[in-house]
Amino acid sequence: MGFEMEHGAGETMSIGWHKSSKWVFSFCQGKAEGSAQENDILGGKGANLAEMCNLDLPVPPGFTISTHVCEYYNANQNHFPEYLNPQVKDAMSALENIMAAKFGDKDNPLLVSVRSGAAVSMPGMMDTVLNLGLNDKTVLGLAKKSGDERFAYDSYRRFIQMFGDVVMEVPYNLFEEAVRAKKKKLGKKEDSEVSALEWQDIIKDFKGLIKTASGKDFPQEPLTQLWEAIEAVFGSWMSKRAITYRHLHDIPDDLGTAVSVQSMVFGNRGDTSATGVLFTRSPVDGSKKLYGEYLINAQGEDVVAGIRTPENIADVKNGQPVINQHIPEIYGQILDVVNQLETHYREMQDIEFTIENGKLWLLQTRTGARTTAAALRIAVDLTEEELITREQ
Repeated sequence: MGFEMEHGAGETMSIGWHKSSKWVFSFCQGKAEGSAQENDILGGKGANLAEMCNLDLPVPPGFTISTHVCEYYNANQNHFPEYLNPQVKDAMSALENIMAAKFGDKDNPLLVSVRSGAAVSMPGMMDTVLNLGLNDKTVLGLAKKSGDERFAYDSYRRFIQMFGDVVMEVPYNLFEEAVRAKKKKLGKKEDSEVSALEWQDIIKDFKGLIKTASGKDFPQEPLTQLWEAIEAVFGSWMSKRAITYRHLHDIPDDLGTAVSVQSMVFGNRGDTSATGVLFTRSPVDGSKKLYGEYLINAQGEDVVAGIRTPENIADVKNGQPVINQHIPEIYGQILDVVNQLETHYREMQDIEFTIENGKLWLLQTRTGARTTAAALRIAVDLTEEELITREQ
């Protein structure tokens, strides 16, 4: 892989990059190496994760590999800087200590997500990979640790599907067709009805699909999984779609993307777990009410995949938020976070969240897109709430 290769005479950026260069920035609740002002280094996602940590909000800990690595990678024939590997190793070791788990351990595995995050949000970048670190051995540890074998194998098949799609470039629909065919054969409609044993059969099918479509085996070594995912993020910066988008919108090619590696929290742990997205105000008309959706017992890709119908986060039944009927008191926790983020950023926010066994976790926040009518109303309301001035 690129990070192991020696650098030769073809390098163009070796001057200025040396052992003391900082490539990796850690974050955890209450403390982060960075802030929202450093999105040129941390990317938009990494900068806002750091900012939320500094606000002591519930963010799963992790680390961000800076946009400078992307710059170096693309200027040096897809090689990584010499001292990146030990910095990633140190950051992973620190993350293991925080989470009291070990990456790749068969009994107590630490699992992570890998996400891209440029300073300017744009299409064409690599999608998220969840549950990274699972393999045929660590899935047994996850099953024992969680006490839920079905959850463990559901998480493993999700990882193989995402990794196969976004890293190994095996078409996503091939995996979906395999799942649909299996469920039809079993006479089951929902993924939640598929047992641990049945997921194991599907996992075997997934591995065969990857081998047939890519000519490669699905990697079992967690460190190989991690570095291949990191390389896929930096490689996606120069994808045709990303390059075209940048040229159409006058975004410099040397801006680069960052990579955020974050400890996993699970929205698919049962009926008191969920995943969702929300705007702190309506992006349609600007009214001050939550706008978004969530799925119980699901992971992030389920919301955007359209396989299940999500629930409206603002729905009320018998005078109570519907989400509270699934997960008691969670709506109040969400409102507290929404108020804190709007007060801090002085702007309407677009938030991604996960609830694991009744606990709220924040995965991302950013300024929310909105219609012109909504923009006007939000500006007026924020002024009246004294969050911004009339001039702003």
